[in-house]
Amino acid sequence: VIANFSAVVQPLFYVESWTLFPKERDRLFKLIADSNRSGVIFISGDVHFGEITRYDCGVGYPLYEITSSGLTEAVEYAVPPSMSFLVRLAALLTPNTMRVFGKHCRYKSCVYGKPNFGSIEIDWDANPVVIKTEVRDVLGEPVTGAYILLSDLQSDVIREKNLNVGKIRRHCSPERDLPWLVRHRLAASFYGMITVPLVLALTLLLFLATAVYKFCFRK
Repeated sequence: VIANFSAVVQPLFYVESWTLFPKERDRLFKLIADSNRSGVIFISGDVHFGEITRYDCGVGYPLYEITSSGLTEAVEYAVPPSMSFLVRLAALLTPNTMRVFGKHCRYKSCVYGKPNFGSIEIDWDANPVVIKTEVRDVLGEPVTGAYILLSDLQSDVIREKNLNVGKIRRHCSPERDLPWLVRHRLAASFYGMITVPLVLALTLLLFLATAVYKFCFRK
């Protein structure tokens, strides 16, 4: 298990990850591959939400990462409770090519924006050995997770030469490589969902102020 302050694979927004430093990240992947290290899993935090991501084009087998933060800070706490659904909707609409989706997710986006912590359990008695990775809420209930076979985290499980190079590939193409329109259209939706309620509130306030002025100062 390799722990990092910021995500290596890719979190909800790639600006919070090693994706901004592709050469350095490739050096890390090369070190793992050249040293023939199997079974590597990353853990990270910093971003105030939890999710599980996967990258298939690094070392010859899937690299999973559990991003979990934090126990005292959470992205949904940055907005009033009545607007939490907007944060969840934004997480669903924001593009992410690395996120792991599955039946273990509490929300459809498979992103959890409330206080959380990560968990890794290994069932050595199972055949084959199973690694259970989860993000859990403050009550210890899973909100997203991935069950991984240890045998799948071995060198040459994935042969990159057989992948369709040049195409947008699930669990391979960084978010920054998505088409410009896809990236910025959804980013605009995210900021729009925050801006629209504020504009409506300001419009209502202006209307009320105008009505009060007319009532009090004009005959």
